[in-house]
Amino acid sequence: MLFRQIECFLAVARLGNVSRASEEMFLTQPTLTARLKSLEEEVGEALFVRTSRGMRLTEAGREFLPFAERCVVSISEGKRRLAELRGGSGGRLALGASPGVGTYALPGLLERFVAAFPQVSVSVRTGHSEDILGMVLGEVVQLGLTKAMTHPEVESLPLYEDELVLVVDPGHRFTEEGAANLAEVGKEQVILFDNDSSYTEQTRALLRDAGIREFRTLEVDNIEAAKRMVEHHLGVAFLPRTAVVRSVGSGNLVLIPVQGGPALSRSIVALKRRDVRPTGPVAAFLDLASTLGETREGAELSPALAAEFENLQLIDLFT
Repeated sequence: MLFRQIECFLAVARLGNVSRASEEMFLTQPTLTARLKSLEEEVGEALFVRTSRGMRLTEAGREFLPFAERCVVSISEGKRRLAELRGGSGGRLALGASPGVGTYALPGLLERFVAAFPQVSVSVRTGHSEDILGMVLGEVVQLGLTKAMTHPEVESLPLYEDELVLVVDPGHRFTEEGAANLAEVGKEQVILFDNDSSYTEQTRALLRDAGIREFRTLEVDNIEAAKRMVEHHLGVAFLPRTAVVRSVGSGNLVLIPVQGGPALSRSIVALKRRDVRPTGPVAAFLDLASTLGETREGAELSPALAAEFENLQLIDLFT
């Protein structure tokens, strides 16, 4: 049964006249009549009776009419939904994010995305980087936002560089001195979060490369806990800049430049399956997320992300 046959049936049922229906459908009368005949053969019933006043629905035609109307409405709705998907204005967006990205960078990005595409349904799942990779491979999520990872079936699309910075409590001696070197950092208790994370690996490697083989540590399992430990004078920590901006702005933490130490950062990417072409909401989200990588010289985050913190008067941290 062809969709065009259904359309012709509905036009004749509404107008009661083959000539007027053919004009409306931009068809010749023989073509429209042939389509009606094919439809009647398909359903096995006569749908119209020809009268002196035109075409009248048979009892079978009246029974068939609401189903034909629903068919056309469903097809039209389906076409509309596909158009929304192509334009990113409707559909579904399923994201996976590592805890740091999901807690600190993603909310602001989603705020802009939802404002631009309010009809898109969004779901977010969090997990460690390996978990996010598994979600992408298993198509549980369409995109995974996490550190760069290598897998033959997955492509990494760069988003931004997340710098690792040293933070202390406002009363710490480093605050008064205004800076610190790695030798002095090694004398402090260093707070580490999530011992399996690349941030912890970078911190240990940084101190080890500076010749500091042994140092006191306090280990917690998440960034927020590490920040609270620093605030309560229990040590110093190297934390992602995106995670501490608000705490620095509110005066709960102080960002300390490290003299003589290499800059530490981690690439945050969007993971996607290589065999899936981004369309609709996924493509729209990637377009918006790509603004995070539009950095200026010396900037670790783009103006788009830095704008998140403008009210905190920390814009200079990103320029």
